[in-house]
Amino acid sequence: MQHQILLVIATRNKGKTKEIKDLFKDFPVDIKDLDDFGPIPHLEEDGDTFDENAYKKASFAARILGMPALADDSGLMVEALKGAPGVHSARYAGENATDEQRYLKLLSEMEGRTNRKAAFECVISIAVPTGPALTYEARCEGLITEMPAGSNGFGYDPVFYYPPYQKTFAELTRQEKNRVSHRGKALAELKDEFDKVLIWIRQNMPMQEKRHG
Repeated sequence: MQHQILLVIATRNKGKTKEIKDLFKDFPVDIKDLDDFGPIPHLEEDGDTFDENAYKKASFAARILGMPALADDSGLMVEALKGAPGVHSARYAGENATDEQRYLKLLSEMEGRTNRKAAFECVISIAVPTGPALTYEARCEGLITEMPAGSNGFGYDPVFYYPPYQKTFAELTRQEKNRVSHRGKALAELKDEFDKVLIWIRQNMPMQEKRHG
C-alpha cells in the first residue's frame, strides 16, 4: 500500500477544509490546513487574475511549509460592471465588510441596469515547494437579482440567480450547489484526475519520500 501524501490547503476556512477532506477521503492523502501549523507570514493577494492569486497562495504555502499545497481563488464577475468585483470580490465593500454589505453594495451598483449577466469563476492551484503547479478552473454563469433571496451559502450567493434551477445560489442545498457551482466543478475536475495529481506530487517531492519512508 502506498503511504499517504500530506497536502496542505492554504486556507483557515474550516468549511472549505471540510469540503475538500470529504471529497478526497478515498484517496491516500492526508489533508491539513494552515491552522495545523504555527503562524506563517501573511501573503498579499494582489494578483490581477484568479489564476495569479491561486498560484501565489499555493506556492507561498508550499515553500514556507516545505510540502505540496492547494489554494483556490474565486470571485464574481459582472458584465455590466466591466468584470467587477472580480479579484476584489472579498474586499469589494472594504476590508472588514460583511457578506451582506458586499452584496448590497453590488445591488446598488446594479440599480437601473438591464444587463444582469454575471459569472462566478474559480481557479485551483496545486503547487510544490520547487515552484511548478497544476491549475484547474471552472465557471458558472448566472444573473444578478434585484433583491437578495435565500439563506444558504455565503458571499454573493443570495444575489446570484442560477437560471437552470430558477433559484439563487443561497436557495440551493449544499449538494445542488456543489454540482453546478464554479468551485464544485473545479473540484470535481480535480477529483477526476486526482490519481494523476498524486503521481505528479510524488515525482516533484522526492525528499518527502525519504523522510516518511
